[in-house]
Amino acid sequence: MKTLVQHNPWEELRRYTRARIALGNVGASLPTDEVLRFGLAHAKARDAVHHAMDVETLRQNLEAAGFRVLRAQSTAADRQTYLLRPDLGRRLHPDSVLTLQGNQACSLAIVVADGLSAFAPENHTVPLLRQLQQRIDVDWSQVPVVLTTQGRVAIGDEIGAALKADLVLVLIGERPGLSSPDSLGAYLTYQPKLGRMDSERNCVSNIHAAGMSYAQAAHKISYLIQESLRRKYTGVELKDDSDTAPLPIPDQEKALLMPSSD
Repeated sequence: MKTLVQHNPWEELRRYTRARIALGNVGASLPTDEVLRFGLAHAKARDAVHHAMDVETLRQNLEAAGFRVLRAQSTAADRQTYLLRPDLGRRLHPDSVLTLQGNQACSLAIVVADGLSAFAPENHTVPLLRQLQQRIDVDWSQVPVVLTTQGRVAIGDEIGAALKADLVLVLIGERPGLSSPDSLGAYLTYQPKLGRMDSERNCVSNIHAAGMSYAQAAHKISYLIQESLRRKYTGVELKDDSDTAPLPIPDQEKALLMPSSD
């Protein structure tokens, strides 16, 4: 008897990627299990966009790990406004500007923003920063970590300027895909201020369980931090040679991250 289910020779490739390949067919349609998988992936991506970041739990976890946590918010009043008005997510609320300006100047400031997937900072911020702690020998209790709601990448420019930081690292939830609803991106900007262009940043992206590992991401980020502070710029001119260039010894990194005298 002829079998109704035929072997798909492309099935072997699915072991090597989460991309939606070799889905098969039933007549002119997709198999039922693939339709259900697509529906679930789409639902997860949609939930990621609308999910509100659990700021309080994240604050507690960061403080338990020894980080100094501050709070900020963008000029987008709520999630709906944030999605409809990207420009408002790039600007810091005036009340947050005043709060942050009261802090001591620093060499490095870290911004943790919800972006388009709050699941990403919730899941990955603490383990990623723990990896950075192991690579950069500095008093991390003095490095401000600013939890920011309804924020986009450029909000780090205004936060960094308010903190008088030499360098700002923005950890933000990336736009969710059908295979990665909680991907985290890391953006570095030297001498942050309003008006910085995307070409003046360095990005390490796709940080999640099935993407770039915490250890690999921390290696790249720590290299870029060290090089940007040494060369005094970020962006297209600063190449990621972390795979071939050795990282500095801890004393050199510590010297670069000493509190600014300004």
